[in-house]
Amino acid sequence: MPDRTKDFGRFGATGIEGGEALSRQLDRLVDGIASPITTRRGLQAHLRYLTKTPRARAAARAAGLTVTDRTLKAWLSGKRTPTQRNLERIEQAYWTVRRQNVARYLLKRLESRGGTRVEIHPMNQSQVDRRFQRVLEYRTLNIRKWKHIITAWAAGDRRALQNLWCDEITALGSQWGQYEHVTTVGFAA
Repeated sequence: MPDRTKDFGRFGATGIEGGEALSRQLDRLVDGIASPITTRRGLQAHLRYLTKTPRARAAARAAGLTVTDRTLKAWLSGKRTPTQRNLERIEQAYWTVRRQNVARYLLKRLESRGGTRVEIHPMNQSQVDRRFQRVLEYRTLNIRKWKHIITAWAAGDRRALQNLWCDEITALGSQWGQYEHVTTVGFAA
């Protein structure tokens, strides 16, 4: 069985870790507020989402939005506007809370009907010298249990996602190490 990749890209291959590709695809499945946070409408929508319930407010504080209630009221009423740093915190808190809120829904959808088929697009070897290139092909894999993957994604734990990805791709057999880094992965829920 191959060992984990220690020096990826040494000969010119490009790609991302499979766990990062999983995270990006899960992020694409989650719709968010369409208006940018830099507009008044977008800021109001983000703040309302983060302050709608006591649970959302607590999750926003845990995600890094640690301003006083008085400041939040001033932002919501339009009397004051957040600094650029606070806008970034609001955006980050929004996506953290959003991921936590949709995690259960995504888990149910991805595990329905026996799991979800994942399409794996191998790393890009166009810049690799011919003598060092591997024969890689597009592969598919059916992931049946998504609970740990969704939990790691909702928590933003990139290292755990990569470890879980490697655990899943061992089902590809002796070639699993060739798919530790990929161009992209695709699946629908």
